[in-house]
Amino acid sequence: MAWRIEDAVAHGEIDNTVEGRTTGRIWLAGRDEPLILSLDGDCWRDLAGTRLQFENPEPRAVADSDALDVDQAGIVGDMTASRKNRVPTVSEEEFHELYQNHQDIPHEWRNTLYLEWFSEINGRVVIETSDYALTISQHEWAMDEDAEDAQKLANLNSMRDFMTQVIRRRDSDGPEREGCEELDEFAWEERLKESDRLTDAYQEVLEKYMEDSDSEQKEAFVMGWDGLLDALAERDEAGEGDFPSSELGYGAMGDMALDFDDDDEDEDEDEFGDPDDELFGDEEDHPLQAKAQELAMRAMDVIERDAGPGTPSYQLVTNLLQVSGKLAGALYGSGYQPETGFVLAVLKRCLNWLNEAVGACQKLMELERDPDQRAALGHIRSSAFEIRDSIVEMRRELK
Repeated sequence: MAWRIEDAVAHGEIDNTVEGRTTGRIWLAGRDEPLILSLDGDCWRDLAGTRLQFENPEPRAVADSDALDVDQAGIVGDMTASRKNRVPTVSEEEFHELYQNHQDIPHEWRNTLYLEWFSEINGRVVIETSDYALTISQHEWAMDEDAEDAQKLANLNSMRDFMTQVIRRRDSDGPEREGCEELDEFAWEERLKESDRLTDAYQEVLEKYMEDSDSEQKEAFVMGWDGLLDALAERDEAGEGDFPSSELGYGAMGDMALDFDDDDEDEDEDEFGDPDDELFGDEEDHPLQAKAQELAMRAMDVIERDAGPGTPSYQLVTNLLQVSGKLAGALYGSGYQPETGFVLAVLKRCLNWLNEAVGACQKLMELERDPDQRAALGHIRSSAFEIRDSIVEMRRELK
């Protein structure tokens, strides 16, 4: 995963005065020799053609920084001093108190220094901070908008290549077990390891793109969820984030995603109210979990019964079952209230599985020739999007 070294940096410089090359030196607290950057590619337009000098007012030694190689040869990632981030305007103690009480945390938008590169030896390295003192020279050459867009696209592809190495997915073209033959202990261990790598990678991608206006598309592309990317494109083409009404059978995405029970509007009205009162429910299943369970059962009725591991049908059902089961553990009342951090972690994993499920469903729709079967798959896909949007909203409220 990424090396985040902003706390350990004492001072440094980035030089992009030669077009197509970005060099630099970065001194870390506790180390005598600086990191030497020798990178292919350019910074964003605000830093392209300039020499940037930066200084950390409060550097501190970080144990892991000793493992970084002095030679940081590779390719640039996103490098800019104008990335917009939300920065809390309260002390760390106040931040934790407000967070624990589920209260809004005051913040302001600030320009943030974001320096990212992909080292041949260490992989992805990131400096992200709004606390450094910066000095930027005059531009030796100017980058136009088209060149910046091309560089950003190259950076996006570099991030995708890096995540491919991190996740190390199993070869989908390799031999698969016949039918529904059970996996042995070692096969399951490999699948669990891949799931953990996938979750860690998705967390890193969320952290990078969560504030972008096109975050969904970038996240799907970088994670290699091409089926999800196609589904997002089709949803956007339908207008206002909705699928055509002919494909919907369980509520449009434009409606509130947690409108599960028309006979109990009072309970749905404040679904994301006080977490202590409403979020974790009582002794009954949480409505979001109930909807996820119903969707998994519906998918099992629609897809072919003898689909083996590795097929889109198998991936669709197993991912939806994962969501249903994990939501049951995180949101089911049963006399206790899970910690907020635990719920957030489970919801993040559920987003992962839903993205995989939507991608698998999209593949099935592209292969399906029967219009009725394709419409049934469309219902499943739109419902998965609804649950996904609900989880995103729930995470936002909990945070």
